Amino acid sequence: MKKLVLLLLCLAPVVIFSCAGDDSSKVADTTEDVFVRGVDMSFLPEMEADGTVLYNNGKPQDALTTLKNAGVNTIRIRLWKNPATATSGFAEVKAFSQKVHDAGLKVWLTVHYSDTWADPEHQQIPAEWAGLSLQALTAAAKSYTSTILAEIKPDIIQIGNETNTGFMYPQGNLVDNEAGFLQLVSGISATIRQDAPKTKIMLHYAGITERADWFYNKTANIDYDYIGLSFYPIWNGKDLTALQNAIVRLGNAHNKKVLVAETAYPFTLGFNDWTNNVVGLEDHLVPGYPATPEGQKEFLLTVRNAVKATSKGAGFCYWGGEWVSFKGKEATNGSSFENQALWNFDNNALPALDAFKRKL
Repeated sequence: MKKLVLLLLCLAPVVIFSCAGDDSSKVADTTEDVFVRGVDMSFLPEMEADGTVLYNNGKPQDALTTLKNAGVNTIRIRLWKNPATATSGFAEVKAFSQKVHDAGLKVWLTVHYSDTWADPEHQQIPAEWAGLSLQALTAAAKSYTSTILAEIKPDIIQIGNETNTGFMYPQGNLVDNEAGFLQLVSGISATIRQDAPKTKIMLHYAGITERADWFYNKTANIDYDYIGLSFYPIWNGKDLTALQNAIVRLGNAHNKKVLVAETAYPFTLGFNDWTNNVVGLEDHLVPGYPATPEGQKEFLLTVRNAVKATSKGAGFCYWGGEWVSFKGKEATNGSSFENQALWNFDNNALPALDAFKRKL
């Protein structure tokens, strides 16, 4: 799966004059919606191709419609270079991104710069680029990024995924080859600024500990907009105050806006296929937040409020919201996240969607 973030409402009020007979106290809210309320929906194209139907209030409804109506304004999508199947490949992501934009939602693209999952333990360079010199790899990554910007046009682009120790090993290994990592990220960042100056740039660290300070100190000279953090209780601790403190600490230290790029919580400890779930034990839970639909909702509301309570918080994003057991109840290669999805075991939208309202 992959293990971060956002908030701060920069309100730009627009004066609206009411028509005769209207109640002037009911002025339309036309302020700019800048607080990111996102959901990663990367599996959705594969699910839809498989015939999966998602529901809202017991009725079939397009997932993007459900999310937008709930208050979601941004869809996060992962992109792999040359994956073994169409899933998360360029053609699929381009088509899905167009659908997201057509729905009136923003696209947050997570470019793994890998052919498969990239995370703190796995940062495999795309096979096409294996063996390239650092100079040649930088040129290839920049060219690839230019193509992404021209054809997909993301609103937010994340350079790598969970790059705690770098990406595109060995050239981009932050621990063993710091100069190489910084050259690659700087080159990609400069390309984004040149080709798509309005696109926001994010760097992503999976966690909130002081090791995140180490990472963002190393990248202090990179040109980017958002600090991205992951917050999963099973991996990153159960202290929501620590999350808020990390947002303040890192945001102030680097004068950046901070997003919780990934978070999730279970609505049950049960399972709906024969694939082991990531979260399945009582001691995986945060005290006071049971594994129930309401407990999931309250956890997400608390994360949102922790972000919003800070001047540096810019929003949050839920990971795995769509990942129901779409391969069937007997699947041993199904979803390890179905009990943390935003749709229940009947594929019906859960109360946690209330946490995405524009105004609470």
